[in-house]
Amino acid sequence: MSLDARVTLARPDLARGELEGVVRAERFAAARARQVTAPAAAVRKAPGAKAEQLDQLLFGELFDVLDEAGGFAWGQARRDGYVGHVAVEALGEPGPLATHWVSALRTYAFAEPSVRAAPFGPLSMNALVSVDAEQGSWLHAAGAGWIAARHLKAVGETPTDFVEIAEQYLGAPYLWGGRDSLGLDCSGLIQQALFACGRACPRDTDQQASLGEAAPGNALIRGDLVFWKGHVGVMLDGARLLHANAHHMAVAVEPLGEAIQRIAAAGVGQPTAFRRL
Repeated sequence: MSLDARVTLARPDLARGELEGVVRAERFAAARARQVTAPAAAVRKAPGAKAEQLDQLLFGELFDVLDEAGGFAWGQARRDGYVGHVAVEALGEPGPLATHWVSALRTYAFAEPSVRAAPFGPLSMNALVSVDAEQGSWLHAAGAGWIAARHLKAVGETPTDFVEIAEQYLGAPYLWGGRDSLGLDCSGLIQQALFACGRACPRDTDQQASLGEAAPGNALIRGDLVFWKGHVGVMLDGARLLHANAHHMAVAVEPLGEAIQRIAAAGVGQPTAFRRL
């Protein structure tokens, strides 16, 4: 059996204790939970600030650490299972359980319940916070500060239209491995939109291609996902595609037919799947 290395916390010298008897390793150990204390943190392919970004963690998310060296922690993201290296300075001890999530595209936390106070952030949509105080139109998030109440929703309180959420990212810069409001890639956009609606979603396009059921490519509707090799977008209606892409270097809308022609001309080929969630 071959396990997906992207979501398997194992290497020849060390593996997560739960994998004993499943993978081969010189040593097995228990992972230690850490929590993201920075507005966002890159999950990198190797332990270095210039290493490729594979994924991204948002404030309040948990990262299970198995090893630390050279200022980087090697572990696994609790939310989507991705394995990689995260700067130790972006992690802290786990705090109280999250009570709310950031429902605005981005927001700031302030040292006092005032827009004139020192800001922290920005915190992007789907960041997790634990509210421990309230003052007027402000909620206090442990470890972050005071956040406008209108920018938070209680855990479990979620919208239903993930396409409407995805549309909020229109114009956001394209960033490989990103999933926050300041930069994200094609699969990061889909993941963020589904997370905001309380739906689980894996990180990469080939993993997302197993979501839902097959859709008829000649009769697509709003919310259908269109896949190419290494790329994904979501239909706004029967004709227009919303996707984060390196052609526009942003989240953009274009007619599906034009996107298909352009992507084929670039050597990627035709769509590989259409999925309905």
